[in-house]
Amino acid sequence: MARTARERIDGDPASTAALAALLEKLNEIGPFAVEEKQTSFHIVNGRAFLGVHPRKNGLLINIVLDHPVDSPRLHRAEHVSASRWHNEFLVSSPSDIDAELVACVAAAHRLTQ
Repeated sequence: MARTARERIDGDPASTAALAALLEKLNEIGPFAVEEKQTSFHIVNGRAFLGVHPRKNGLLINIVLDHPVDSPRLHRAEHVSASRWHNEFLVSSPSDIDAELVACVAAAHRLTQ
């Protein structure tokens, strides 16, 4: 049987630490809720602005913006609709939740207001 997103996070110290750092920064940005899905978490403020997907030794964070992010750290960007881009970042430690990533997350959060 497939493990849930929570089980995958709880079973991996790197993922647990990265998620804790992300949630700490989100608390500074503004209101949000965490919706647990079978294989991921959606971070919402009216609508989803982040997808958090557990990976071995870290997280894949999908940031929903109205533009692609120009960063060498960007894992992948996908244009999903006329005004939406999914920007994926791989995060393997709390130090990866840095100013650049937090700025992208804050921009995504602003788009939900």
